[in-house]
Amino acid sequence: MPQMPKRVKYRKSQRGVVKGNAQRGNTVSYGDYGLQSLEAGWLSAEAIEAGRITAAHAVRGEGRLYIRVFPHKSVTSIPAETRMGKGKGEPEYWAAVIRPGMILFEIAGLPEANAREALAKVAYKMPFRCRFVHRRPSVGKA
Repeated sequence: MPQMPKRVKYRKSQRGVVKGNAQRGNTVSYGDYGLQSLEAGWLSAEAIEAGRITAAHAVRGEGRLYIRVFPHKSVTSIPAETRMGKGKGEPEYWAAVIRPGMILFEIAGLPEANAREALAKVAYKMPFRCRFVHRRPSVGKA
């Protein structure tokens, strides 16, 4: 079942505009390899779930999968053939707002070849271009 918030303050949100690159959530933090978005857009909860299922099949219990995005935004639509002036439509689905550079999924505990193959399958399900990224070596405090 697709993800959605348990409670929200307001059911209907405005569309907004996605400007600029991701300021946070743009580095591989939990796993060894990640899938990074190269374009902006909305990622529906259904697409996130499709990616999760695909990655879970590829990982097959030997690695660990991390989902770094959550659909907080409600997307509304008005029924077809409805006249103007009847107000805003009902929430149709939930989406995550994605900026270029955001890490969508991460994988740990797999060889690079297997992780690359798994994330390539996930990238095929995404509505925008993505790329495979490695974890950057962290600078140790000494």
